[in-house]
Amino acid sequence: MLAREIMSREVISISPEEKVDEAARILVENKISGLPVVDANNHVVGIITEKDLIIRASELKVPFYITLFDGIIFLENPIRFKNDLKKYTAVNVEDAMTEKVIVVEEDTEVSDVVKLMQNKRINRVPVVRQGQLVGIITRNDVIKSMVKGNG
Repeated sequence: MLAREIMSREVISISPEEKVDEAARILVENKISGLPVVDANNHVVGIITEKDLIIRASELKVPFYITLFDGIIFLENPIRFKNDLKKYTAVNVEDAMTEKVIVVEEDTEVSDVVKLMQNKRINRVPVVRQGQLVGIITRNDVIKSMVKGNG
């Protein structure tokens, strides 16, 4: 079975220039947990999820550090703090989205998509044709395909 056979074709997406508040409204109104972010040519440039928005709503935690010989040694990952800070202060989607998006081609085997979702611990995978967004596969789509296959 191929990705195109189980993907949702009516994909709700958002542009990087949109406001974060609009992304949150779309997620809530459509009862979804993530949105592909696409440019003017419908190429996937990011993804914005509830997790990204929760960082914005949370209390920002500065990483612990110690000073030693006039140097700073971080006891936690300062890169994560930098990314969280960017999302915490985000106004536009491009500042809150995750830029490293895993996508699959529409003729990818569903079993490969499932492995990818498990290995990368992701809940949704945008489906592309020649780099352009044509669908999305969520865990729910995978479960639906299993039910149909056994019915």
